Amino acid sequence: METCPCDSGEPYADCCKSIITGKRSAETAEQLMRARYTAHAKVEVDFLFNSTHPDHRQGYDHAGTRRWAEKADWLDLEIISVSGGGAKDTTGEVEFIARFRDKGGIRSHHERGRFKHEKKSWYFTEGEMVKPKPLSVAKTGRNDPCPCGSGKKYKKCCGR
Repeated sequence: METCPCDSGEPYADCCKSIITGKRSAETAEQLMRARYTAHAKVEVDFLFNSTHPDHRQGYDHAGTRRWAEKADWLDLEIISVSGGGAKDTTGEVEFIARFRDKGGIRSHHERGRFKHEKKSWYFTEGEMVKPKPLSVAKTGRNDPCPCGSGKKYKKCCGR
């Protein structure tokens, strides 16, 4: 049994394959997101194009998408959050991280994807890259323990 690349834990034949091949439609925005990730892993670029809303297909780079899908080793998909996108909704948003390996190493594609339900089908409309949150570093006072872990006060250690 081949497990689905979307990390659902389901067999590929019972999960995303039937959506990618058109045997059934995605019932939710998340299902379409998972099928689109799987389409990258399986290099099913026609599905990627066809599952993009017609109003958002301008500038779609079929050859570039194929090259990216073929050259990447798709590692996993993590769904961060889902807003709307249910069977009775008309729009939805899925935040996800797709991890893959390419010649530059392991990379993460963190995106907030938007979806629209129209004519009994879910479509991807656009995505927005999610930027990493800045690290918040608490200011260390002179008499606080040194953050290096030495056990000394900051002023007697790294704060000199």
